[in-house]
Amino acid sequence: MQQIIAAVRSLDGALVLVPEPGGDSPELAWGDAFFYYAPDGRLPENTQPYGTIVTKDYPDDTASDLDPPGRWRVNVHVDRATFRELTGEDPHGITLPRDHTATDRVLPHPVYGALGWICVVNPGARTTATVVRLLRDAHEAARARYARRHSTARGPRV
Repeated sequence: MQQIIAAVRSLDGALVLVPEPGGDSPELAWGDAFFYYAPDGRLPENTQPYGTIVTKDYPDDTASDLDPPGRWRVNVHVDRATFRELTGEDPHGITLPRDHTATDRVLPHPVYGALGWICVVNPGARTTATVVRLLRDAHEAARARYARRHSTARGPRV
């Protein structure tokens, strides 16, 4: 997990939040990690992270069985073509049953797959390089969205 967090932190403009006790984040998020593109180092408003690491089950997300010690899951938002390449399905047409408890396998996210999210429980030798590549791609897509949003907000260039 630390290897993946370090890889994201090394990206230009990356903001990695890892909520801890005593901070402003809810207790449920403590120990998880949230990845944003934020060149100013401030949490973007009205923007979802492009990737996360979760270390426990959430009330509406238990399919990966993350509560046992040592289990965690990386989640990454990917484009439609990448989703198809990795899962064999369109995000809006997921029909194949999956074992979301399986480790070191790229799968559609059990809750947000239809929105273009993939996940890997306990990335290992088979998937770590893929996960890091997907996070770099997601970071670049977030950077491009940021650039579009900020160039439009400033008006046309003369």
